[in-house]
Amino acid sequence: MTENGMQELHRDMRIVRLGQGVDETGEFAPEALDRTFAAVHEYAKEITRHGAYPTRFIATSASRDVSNRDAFVTGIRQRLHVTPEVVSGEVEAELTFSGAVSALDTSRWDRPVKVAVIDLGGGSTEIVLGTLDPTNGTATMNAQTSMNVGCVRFHERHKLADPPTQTQIRTAQDDLAQHLAALDPQVFDFTDLDAVVGVAGTITTITAAALGLEAYDSEAIHGTELDIARIVEAANAIIAETTQQRAAHGFMHKGRIDVIGAGAIIWAQLLQHIQQATHGRVTTAITSEKDILDGIALSLLR
Repeated sequence: MTENGMQELHRDMRIVRLGQGVDETGEFAPEALDRTFAAVHEYAKEITRHGAYPTRFIATSASRDVSNRDAFVTGIRQRLHVTPEVVSGEVEAELTFSGAVSALDTSRWDRPVKVAVIDLGGGSTEIVLGTLDPTNGTATMNAQTSMNVGCVRFHERHKLADPPTQTQIRTAQDDLAQHLAALDPQVFDFTDLDAVVGVAGTITTITAAALGLEAYDSEAIHGTELDIARIVEAANAIIAETTQQRAAHGFMHKGRIDVIGAGAIIWAQLLQHIQQATHGRVTTAITSEKDILDGIALSLLR
């Protein structure tokens, strides 16, 4: 922490697909645990190298649902010497919200603004509604939910082909529509929203596609505001591609190639739902590279 705020020393993202098969089997697959433990072993080295203490390990969606959670917890504790916190969807949403809005440019507003932060993960999607005061940067969370809707979970649940068929796409869309319809309309009232912020790899990757980037560029992606129509167009293009075509994109992480189609279905539909709910008031979405990881770091500084 410096006088100018939190200073990032190191950031590394690994796609370990911990939630592989969880929706179907209700437990972590042995190979998924192996991939996760290998990544944590490397992270432990970085933590030691930077002297980054205290350490907080947060486990989210898939970890809440499995029968063999103890094997996961023990494996993390052995390698990192901290006990992973399997947090509720509400805590996950709160951490995501604080991280996502921490780097928003609020200079465009001269009044408190109502923001929806959406974190589209592998096993779940968090929707958080809050108010951001641009005069002092205070962010207040008003409502949050965690839906069992994510790119890995949807890809496996709906057994999406390569590429998905129109029938599979419609079935997935109907699934998401049911989750959205189950939200309390009085709590999740989108009508007076001012802005939508999307975080996590699916959303940043679709943003890279919409921007026409040849390679993944965090600086170009972070803070980008695009028309929803443009984002939906990029999402639909990804959905229609084969895995071979997706792999050819320089911005596409190899760990997302097979599941990004499911994520694109979710992101496009969520944005269209919000645009319709606001009666056209919200026509754009902002992409943030700051997410739950930043929220966790901020929580250790409080």
